[in-house]
Amino acid sequence: MTEHEVSGVDPPAVDQPGVVEPVVDLPEVDLLIVGGGINGVAIARDAAGRGLSVLLCERDDIASHTSSASTKLIHGGLRYLEQFEFALVGKALAERKRLLRMAPHIIWPLRFVLPHQPHLRPAWMIRIGLFLYDRLGGRRGRDLPGSRSVNLRKHIAGRPLRDEFFRGFVYSDAWVQDARLAVLNAMDASERGARVLTRTACVHAQRGADHWDVQLRGADGATRRVRARALVNATGPWAVSFLDQVAHVAHSHNLRLIKGSHIVVPRLFDHDHAYIFQQPDRRIVFAIPYEHDYTLIGTTDVDYQADPSAPRIDDSETTYLCEAASRYFKQPIRPSDVVWTYSGVRPLLDDDSDKASEITRDYLLLLDREGAPLLNIFGGKLTTSRKLAEEACDTLSPLFGAPRAAWTGDAPLPGGDLPGADFESFHEDFSLRRPWLPDALALRLCRNYGSRALRIVESCVRLEELGECFGADLYRAEVDYLIDCEWARTAKDILWRRSKLGLRFSPAQGEALQRYVAQRVGEA
Repeated sequence: MTEHEVSGVDPPAVDQPGVVEPVVDLPEVDLLIVGGGINGVAIARDAAGRGLSVLLCERDDIASHTSSASTKLIHGGLRYLEQFEFALVGKALAERKRLLRMAPHIIWPLRFVLPHQPHLRPAWMIRIGLFLYDRLGGRRGRDLPGSRSVNLRKHIAGRPLRDEFFRGFVYSDAWVQDARLAVLNAMDASERGARVLTRTACVHAQRGADHWDVQLRGADGATRRVRARALVNATGPWAVSFLDQVAHVAHSHNLRLIKGSHIVVPRLFDHDHAYIFQQPDRRIVFAIPYEHDYTLIGTTDVDYQADPSAPRIDDSETTYLCEAASRYFKQPIRPSDVVWTYSGVRPLLDDDSDKASEITRDYLLLLDREGAPLLNIFGGKLTTSRKLAEEACDTLSPLFGAPRAAWTGDAPLPGGDLPGADFESFHEDFSLRRPWLPDALALRLCRNYGSRALRIVESCVRLEELGECFGADLYRAEVDYLIDCEWARTAKDILWRRSKLGLRFSPAQGEALQRYVAQRVGEA
């Protein structure tokens, strides 16, 4: 099923043919960032915190494409060790540690179980890989314990597995609510002075000797003109087409677009561990606890040539993922079990690898000084987005008289300012002070918003004061917060990116929510 099929929600058409909209001139800015995926919003956050005037435009919603279609992991990439990507893995693991402190509400530790298949990879190879992974990850602690061997006939994670699996390995990584990570970066950027325009496309960029003249077009057809001292191309899968069709800048780099698809099925196991399954083609597939009642299985790696804005899972991908999981679980997984799917297109640097799964996940920052500065972002991943942004702003800062130095390494994201980065203590205190909140709702609010959850419940002393319930414990107070503070403009924004409540909404509930959101947005 697609998002629309589950929720019954499509964004309303807002273009009005025949209506001539005025042209508005915006104030000049130091930095114009095109693209509201994780890289763009992370750069906006860092740059705004360094004192630069920043404008970010995104033609759709924040994280509406690749950045909300990941496997939801903050990790070093265990499999990249086989490709000798030691620097990338080390950099990612260092970022994992930072991000766990910066956003403990939306990022938390997760233990992974790797059942052993001797004919795919020998035990000694796995032990060496996990040893390196632990060491590259730095000092281990209570939250991220080291790897170890386990007897799957005694370990709780062995119960759902087929009887042939009696030995395995356990190691640590982390889980993230990916779209929320992007939204929180955008919020922090905005609160530090950046202007964030969603539903606003960059349609033309004219380069001068010391500035860019740019035209932006909103979903309502209105045109805005802005002058920027530097331009950042953070358009992800569109990075090359942006250079060709919008900025008209020559370049020598190519992207290889790779589609990754996931399936969601009813919960396959009751414990809190995730699985990493080796496949006969030497790829790996994850099976992860998801939204309490489900299991997330993914991902695929398929070369992709079509429109990056509308990727769909193929039947062959669904079959591949079902068979990949069924090789390990006692309970076979069939395509008919799938309750939801999603796909995203990863823009990877084309390094001439034969297999899509072997292409580097590292990034390249390319500063073009043939006129007004242009910084192109090629590649990247969720885990290293903060570091990418820091390097991008280190590159750009000297062009603006070297304002404030790097600062994001220890600064919490909105809602992440929990004492001691201790989510459990915060959640316990939040719930004890509000016994009228259902347990599941209190946990979801704490997980999604951290300390910002206080702004939603504010002075409420009973459940009814949160307003109308649209379904699945989604109340008007939360919807209003998402509209007012997080750029939500459609029901889909709320149900599939700010949350995953679309899994629990009926089409009728989704349509009622869309009517309310459209009314609120229209009144703004």
